[in-house]
Amino acid sequence: MVESGGRVLLTDLLDDAGSAAAADLGQAARYCHHDVADEQSWNRAVSDAIEGFGRLDVLVNNAGIWHTGSLESETTADFTKTLQVNLFGVFHGMRAALPALRASGNGAIVNISSTAALSGATGHTAYGASKWAIRGITKTAALELAVDHIRVNAVLPGAIDTAMLGGSDEVKAVVAAKVPLSRLGQAAEVAAMVTFLVSDAASYITGQEFVVDGGLTAGADPPPKR
Repeated sequence: MVESGGRVLLTDLLDDAGSAAAADLGQAARYCHHDVADEQSWNRAVSDAIEGFGRLDVLVNNAGIWHTGSLESETTADFTKTLQVNLFGVFHGMRAALPALRASGNGAIVNISSTAALSGATGHTAYGASKWAIRGITKTAALELAVDHIRVNAVLPGAIDTAMLGGSDEVKAVVAAKVPLSRLGQAAEVAAMVTFLVSDAASYITGQEFVVDGGLTAGADPPPKR
């Protein structure tokens, strides 16, 4: 987004990493400590964006946590924590940003879901529930906010090579072998889709879902080998 001329407020609980990322981006970026599961923290983040840049045109709900657990083994505490971050974080974010996005006259929201929201996945009781719910809240918000010229879309990444994916190189190679493009995705490839969706080039797109997964969910057949 910065490369495209935007100014961004980065938020996280990891202050050292967040501050370093903002510093790397230069004067077009700021950082603030932010807990997406906390409604009041969202109000502070929106105020920080307006104070720093004078307006807020775009909200990207990207924060997420992931853990595995079967329906039988899942705990209420872990299930609740996952929804507080992955789902309630999106809910609080859209509500907090709405007045500023409405004032911008041409706002855009992108909610990050997952390919785990397209089909069931063993051991993903909490994570899958949260990501399926993001699809629903995105479409509902798109209908309700269209009158305010605020577009709302979702991006559904597949296996992306980030810290959340984790695992050794061997584990990553096994995952990549299941992808038709035979590799893991890169964060920049997801960011490119997000940047497109908040740009004027996507001015007639709202309430939609965009999968970035190297073809992983295209079909049931395994990718051919050469």
